[in-house]
Amino acid sequence: MRFGTDGVRGRAISEVSPEFALVLARVLASELRPGAVVLGGDSRESTPVLASAIASGMAAMGVDVVDLGMVPTPIVAREAHERTAAGVPSMGVVVSASHNPFSDNGIKVFDVGGRKLPDATERRIEGRLAVDTMTWPAVDRVGSISVADAEAVIAGHIDHVRRAIGGRTLDGLRVVVDAAHGAASHLAGPLLSALGADVVVMNDRPDGRNINERCGATDPTGLGRAVIEQRADAGIALDGDADRLIAVDADGRVVDGDHVIAICALDMAARRVLARSSVVVTVMANLGFRRAMEAAGIMVVETPVGDRHVLEALLDGGLSLGGEQSGHVIFPEVATTGDGLLTGAILLDVVRRSGRGLGESASAAMTSLPQVLVNVDVDGSADDRRSVGD
Repeated sequence: MRFGTDGVRGRAISEVSPEFALVLARVLASELRPGAVVLGGDSRESTPVLASAIASGMAAMGVDVVDLGMVPTPIVAREAHERTAAGVPSMGVVVSASHNPFSDNGIKVFDVGGRKLPDATERRIEGRLAVDTMTWPAVDRVGSISVADAEAVIAGHIDHVRRAIGGRTLDGLRVVVDAAHGAASHLAGPLLSALGADVVVMNDRPDGRNINERCGATDPTGLGRAVIEQRADAGIALDGDADRLIAVDADGRVVDGDHVIAICALDMAARRVLARSSVVVTVMANLGFRRAMEAAGIMVVETPVGDRHVLEALLDGGLSLGGEQSGHVIFPEVATTGDGLLTGAILLDVVRRSGRGLGESASAAMTSLPQVLVNVDVDGSADDRRSVGD
């Protein structure tokens, strides 16, 4: 199995199996040599089994494991970053297939420091996984496996998001959030409420199989209806591991990632905090986005599909905003990966400060032009194609 744009992914248990997870964990420990690993996952019924295998593999290599339980992907990345900054070189592993149905699962890997793996590192790992037999070095000690304080982890992320919007509040905004029965089901409501919003939460009762099922970022239809019924100012739809979002305005209309990035880019430019007056998007960004940025004097840097490529361009260029039409948005000054709830809070903060509704803000930021995306069959095994991420 090969790395796609966002880790490895395939049919749970049969393709992404406990045996594979254990071997992958040992290879990761050997290649990356972390002092510790931060482990988390989404709400799929297969996630605990695979997470246990990863924890066992890491501990067998002498790596201490901190298990965060069911948490959004960006929390794992943030914890790895903060623990590394505190002097414990920590990597992150997330068991999730993101927006895929429950029958799939995957493994996302963050390097020491909380950023996604470079291509060269992934190729080395793939090469080792392709070897039929492996021998493992003796270790001086077996790593520990500890369970994190869930309340402290949630409180820490709420504080992190509050700092990202400058300590301001979302007072006066009524928001519906669709948690997709995923990893943010227990976090989305408390986080937005803590920021002062009047929050209605939907699809926050995961049963192991209902993740992403006719809900969330891949199907915001129900969210649009709920926003209208609740007379809310906006809606936020997350995906299964909450690393991206799709927004909905007060009239139930979808506000995609291009519009979210455009709104934030114009706001940051007006406040003179958009580094080098530039923004990073992928080749899938709408032409209307490019024209709107050109009219505003904002340079557009284009990358291949995949938020990892966006992050690389952001870091290489010293830039402060980038993302994808699908809803992955990255603010590298406050996060090492996409974070749906963080992005939602920043977007709502812009809306509140502007005094305009989300729909008006989206229309003013850009006009989408007709766009057709075509899937093309490629050579390769089914495993190769299934491994491709968001």
